[in-house]
Amino acid sequence: MIPGVSIYEIFTVTTLLFFIGVYGFITRKNLISILISIELILNSSVVNFVAINKYLYPDMLEGVVFAIFIIAVAAAETALAVSIIISLYRQISAVEVKDIETMKY
Repeated sequence: MIPGVSIYEIFTVTTLLFFIGVYGFITRKNLISILISIELILNSSVVNFVAINKYLYPDMLEGVVFAIFIIAVAAAETALAVSIIISLYRQISAVEVKDIETMKY
């Protein structure tokens, strides 16, 4: 459907993008880096929805609708996470996971 690009190449790129996000989520200690890793995971799913929709049902837009929904949820999640991170930074002056674990409530 897309000239010069097979679905296997798209799946390879999105799989790499997904596992880079998972690796970043597991290994990073900074909350902003963890948030970026979550965004990578969500973006890989968006590309998968659009690619599968384009190859299986090129005349229908269900994959694009799901992609727009995921993008909207990701934007809301990012806004909420950034506000929580800013609040934590104001309380303890750090955005590292180890500093938050030792925070007293």
